[in-house]
Amino acid sequence: MDQKRRDFLKATGLIAGGIALNPISSFGYNSQVDDTIKIALIGCGGRGTGAAAQALSTKQNVKLVAMADAFRDRLEDSYKSLSSKKYKDGSGKAVEASAKIDVPDDRKFVGFEGYKEAIALADVVILATPPGFRPQHFEEAIRQNKHVFMEKPVATDTPGIRKVLEVAEIAKKKKLNVVTGLQRHYQPNYREAIKRIQDGAIGDIIGGQVYWVSGGVWVKERQPSMTEMEYQMRNWYYFNWLCGDHIVEQHVHNIDVANWVKDAYPVQIQGTGGRQVRTDKKYGEIFDHHMLDLVYADGTCISSQCRHYEGTYSRVDEAFVGTKGRIDSFANNNTVLKDHKGGVIYKHEGKGDGNPYQIEHDELFEAIAKGEYKFADAERTAKSTMTAIMGRMATYSGKLVKWDEAMNSDISLFPDKIAWDAMPKVLPDENGVYPVAVPGKTRVI
Repeated sequence: MDQKRRDFLKATGLIAGGIALNPISSFGYNSQVDDTIKIALIGCGGRGTGAAAQALSTKQNVKLVAMADAFRDRLEDSYKSLSSKKYKDGSGKAVEASAKIDVPDDRKFVGFEGYKEAIALADVVILATPPGFRPQHFEEAIRQNKHVFMEKPVATDTPGIRKVLEVAEIAKKKKLNVVTGLQRHYQPNYREAIKRIQDGAIGDIIGGQVYWVSGGVWVKERQPSMTEMEYQMRNWYYFNWLCGDHIVEQHVHNIDVANWVKDAYPVQIQGTGGRQVRTDKKYGEIFDHHMLDLVYADGTCISSQCRHYEGTYSRVDEAFVGTKGRIDSFANNNTVLKDHKGGVIYKHEGKGDGNPYQIEHDELFEAIAKGEYKFADAERTAKSTMTAIMGRMATYSGKLVKWDEAMNSDISLFPDKIAWDAMPKVLPDENGVYPVAVPGKTRVI
């Protein structure tokens, strides 16, 4: 093992005296120290499986050694998918999945508590469960001194955000790398254009629009054998304790870009939203559209839109206007900064940029392999997640929501108990219909 990496792992609590602190020997796994970076996947749905495949596709000597999910079928489907792929070793040579994946049955953890055991086996943890679980899983990973890749958003309510911010500070003190799934921060056209915007290429930002307007996502039908907890877990996208509403789960990407361009967070938000098209009970409690004014301390107002309507105009993008110029789109890597007469200030050609989902893992694992502390994404992502939560608060309540009052909210969406026979806080009526927020009546703070 490279001495710099050995010192790094020792400093972050991963090895001592040449023997891994992780108690993997109790699972029959060889704990002798080598240069292998061991990975645990927590949350084995589509995004978790994709993130694990990207981690296994980095140039470093990495191996998936543990997996955890609430559902056995989801874990096994993920394992099968990952095991069917080919990967590359450090020299770029194609290798079979068996060279990158070593997850026997005794390192597959099913249920709500298995994440703790899976985390104990790894150097790096991928957190990709429904977002409501992210604060407690992040806390456990940092408690166990692990580097982390975690998907966005990082919470669904204010208490969860405060927990993530608290743990983020601990991660910084421990020098544990944390990368989050707001992949635009790892996308070359965004990086290059926003660097120039922040250097003043189009002047002071005085307005903008951010969008996630598209069709909807999947729905899982209720089965007679399902408890209410299982039904909500299977349909996590439609329940706020798990998802946060699509304004938090998806639109956080675009809201984060607004915050990045402004290099600030809104001091207040107001907006409107509701359920106009997606009104069936199978869509749980979330809205199908939100429109917001994000107002920053300097008075700048950024307009925000997200909706899920099938068969309508779609756009997932951002645009901004400055005192000296503008950018109308970041789409398709054809990113152009222009002055107000149409002259090109900067154009990103986008040739050979690579996949930002892959780049974020490439950079994370390269830093870990070199023994470097480079990434502390959790605070930024928590504050952009909080911006999206504020947006939900504004549309659900119909009120003007200010940053400080939102950050002081003690309303927790998370169930008091997590078990298959436990009840979430939001329940359907006798017709299977879930309560939906009513602006002017619903309390959010």
